[in-house]
Amino acid sequence: MLKHLFKLIWNKRKQNFLFLSEILVSFLVIFAVFSFLTFYYQNYTKPLGFEYKRVWAVNYDNEGLTKNTDSLQIFYHNLKNSLKAMPQIEEVSLSSANFPYSNSNISTSLNKDGKRFDWVNSYTDAEDYAKVWNIKLIAGRWFNEDDKVTKNKSIIINETLQTAIFGKSSAVGQLLGDYGNKSRMKVIGVVRDIKANGDFWPAGNAMFNRSDTSDLRYTQNILLKVNEDANAAFESELYKFMTNTFKNSTIGIEHLTEMRDAKNEVTIIPMIIFIIIASFLIINVALGLFGVMWYNINQRKGEIGLRRAIGASGNSVSYQLVQEALILATLSLAVGCFFAVQFPLLNVFNVPSSVYLIAILLAVVFIYLLVFACALYPGKQAAAIHPAIALHEE
Repeated sequence: MLKHLFKLIWNKRKQNFLFLSEILVSFLVIFAVFSFLTFYYQNYTKPLGFEYKRVWAVNYDNEGLTKNTDSLQIFYHNLKNSLKAMPQIEEVSLSSANFPYSNSNISTSLNKDGKRFDWVNSYTDAEDYAKVWNIKLIAGRWFNEDDKVTKNKSIIINETLQTAIFGKSSAVGQLLGDYGNKSRMKVIGVVRDIKANGDFWPAGNAMFNRSDTSDLRYTQNILLKVNEDANAAFESELYKFMTNTFKNSTIGIEHLTEMRDAKNEVTIIPMIIFIIIASFLIINVALGLFGVMWYNINQRKGEIGLRRAIGASGNSVSYQLVQEALILATLSLAVGCFFAVQFPLLNVFNVPSSVYLIAILLAVVFIYLLVFACALYPGKQAAAIHPAIALHEE
C-alpha cells in the first residue's frame, strides 16, 4: 500500500510541490514560535532569586557633591543613618546603576587558567545590598569590613558563573583574573542566580564587587527596602528630604514592582505580536492546504469513482487521501527538521539545546495535527462520491 501511495505522490509531484512548500514554511514559522515560547517558559519557571516587592530605587545627580573621598564617606554615612531612622525604611544600600530591572548594563571579563569568560554582569554594591534584595547565599559569605584590607580583591559570583568556570567544584576560595588578567580576585561567596532582566530572561553570568571610597564619587543610586506603611505621603516626604540633601539635583523615585512590569512588557508585547502574525500565517496556510486537497479531489474524481466501482469502501478512499497528505507532510518535515536541528548543533543565539529540541518536537506534532485536520473533511467528501456519478462525469 505504501509503495502505491509513493507512486501516486511521485506521479503528481508537480501538483504536490505547492503542498510541500506550504508545509515547510509552516513548520519553520511554528518552530520559531515554539522556540521563543519554550525559551521564555523555561526561564519563567526558574526562581527569581531575590525579592523586589517593597524595594524603591532613588536616583539623583551627584555633581554638586564634594570630590573629597573622606568627606563623601562621612556624607553617605550620615545619609544612610538618616534614611534608616525613618520608620518606613527597613534597609538602605548604595548601588551601581545596573541594579535589577534598570536599563543599565555593566559587564566585564574574568580569566581562569588561561580561559576567558566574557559578558559577566558586574555589580558594584555596598554591604547592605543583600539585605535589601534578600539575596540567598549558597556557599561562602557576603562582604564585610575585613574585605577592605585583603591582598586580593574579594568578589561574589552567582551559580551560573560558578558552573561555567568550575563545573561541579566549589568556587569559594578560588582566585580569578580580572579583565586584563593582571590582578587576582578571590571568590568569597556564591549566591543564587537573580533574574535581573525580567522573569523571561536567564540570569547569565554575574559577579558582585564591594564598593569602596573611590566609588562614592560615581554613586547615583540608593536602594531602599520599605515596610507596608510606606505610601504616597511617605514618598512625598522622602522626595523632599532627598531634594534638600542633594541641592540643585533632579531626584527620581521608582518602585521596583513597576520597573519589573515594564521590563516584562518589553518581552511580552513583541511576543504577542509575533504570535498573532504567525497565527494569521497558519490560518492562511491551513486554508491553502484545504483548497489544494479539495482541488486534488475534484481532479481525481475518475480515479476515486473507479476505486469505488471495483469495491473500495468509502472509508478506505478517505483513509488513502489522509495517508497521502501525512506522507507529504513527513517529506516536508524531514527537510524542515534538517534545517531546524542545525540550531542546537551550532549553538545559535547561545540558547540551550533543550529549547530547540522541544520546539522541534512541538512543531512536528502541530504540523501533523494541522495536516490531519485539513485532510479529514476533504477525505470524507471523497468517500461520499458515488461511483456512477463520478464515472459519468468522466
